Amino acid sequence: MGKTFLQHPGGVRLYSCAKCDTVLTNKSQLISMRFTGATGRAFLFNKVVNITFSEVQDRMMLTGRHMVRDVSCKKCDAKLGWMYEYAVVESQRYKEGRVILERALVSEGDGIDEIGLN
Repeated sequence: MGKTFLQHPGGVRLYSCAKCDTVLTNKSQLISMRFTGATGRAFLFNKVVNITFSEVQDRMMLTGRHMVRDVSCKKCDAKLGWMYEYAVVESQRYKEGRVILERALVSEGDGIDEIGLN
């Protein structure tokens, strides 16, 4: 087994895997906090790093039929949410390529204040 290389998105407010604390994304990538997952509240993000993807699955969700991939932490393999590959309903296509992280499966914490580094 080789080394696992992780990315760091930077930012003042970070979202990490609740199980192993691997950084996943930052607040600037947050699109919406108005989603629901299997564990309750969920967030929609534009870009998330340090994740792996399952095979594409066809799912019927509250907002219609979607093609999705489950996403897991690259470091500890904990399930975190899913990524939208394709939305059948035209009004839901803004989700394509975006990632849902379930609130119960991630932690939120302070990042680095880049202004303070100068």
